[in-house]
Amino acid sequence: MSQVDLASAVGWQDEDQPVSWNQRDLLLYAVGIGAKKDDFALINELDKSWAPFPTYPVVLPFKGKSQDVVNFRQLMTGGKRAPGLPKFDPNRGVHGSQSIEILKPLPPVSGDGWKIKKRIVAVSENKSGIILENELVLVDPQGTPYAKLYSASFNLGAKATGTNFTKRIAGPPQAKPTPKDRKPDWVVRDQTSPEQAVVYRLSGDYNELHINPAIGASTGFGGVILHGLSTFGFAARAIISAVGGGDPRSLTLFGVRFTAPVKPGDALETSIWEVGPAQAKGHEGETELTFVTRNVATGKVCLGAGVAYVKKAEKSKL
Repeated sequence: MSQVDLASAVGWQDEDQPVSWNQRDLLLYAVGIGAKKDDFALINELDKSWAPFPTYPVVLPFKGKSQDVVNFRQLMTGGKRAPGLPKFDPNRGVHGSQSIEILKPLPPVSGDGWKIKKRIVAVSENKSGIILENELVLVDPQGTPYAKLYSASFNLGAKATGTNFTKRIAGPPQAKPTPKDRKPDWVVRDQTSPEQAVVYRLSGDYNELHINPAIGASTGFGGVILHGLSTFGFAARAIISAVGGGDPRSLTLFGVRFTAPVKPGDALETSIWEVGPAQAKGHEGETELTFVTRNVATGKVCLGAGVAYVKKAEKSKL
């Protein structure tokens, strides 16, 4: 076993992961994030408005190249371990945050040769555990980047030195605070179905927590909970619908912190504020948004610190 040295893990590059998808995968993903019967830009590949949903790449680290069921536990415990990290308990890992920046529109079918390049960009330790942040870049066979993702996992109870520690070399844009002096510019309410997790898991995340009530009960959730990345997609749909004129191509950056669980069948309410023009390089002319998504059933914010960059549609005037 290698010596624990959190600083040495930052910058470590994992092996490239081959990935692939087809149009059917994209259509199934759209239904998994709640697309409705008249969302033709998401569900009808023959409609002139149709385009791959921009957040689709978040499923690729789970799916890989498989067109069959993926062994989730094997996926989580297999592969190389970064130097300097203690061994983490996969049953005590929590998805803390997720972002995606769309650098180029996805093709409807990948073909062979696409990969995810992955490196650790930050490690933090506090009294509750260790937070590991990864950067993932989706590239085509020529090495051209199409999307950049940042994902943070909170490993509850993990210890290295037992003292506070943070080292970071990269990260996503952070959300501006929600304005306290005005109401949201848009509020979008949506309804998950009792079968939402059953459908979403078919995109590649086969964690039993989202299908087996006994697992959910044993981990303190009182039964099955919805994938956080399905709720993530619901909020992205809300923003595209309200601000982007329903055009999937309008969303170029999207990020959240996962703050509370959602059960299949719960209603969601996304409150969105326009907070000025996007300042990040490559996003000139786009609008920056801050948002939160609330679980209507519990009243709790389930997605916090939401940030999005959108090519705003003319119809979405305040």
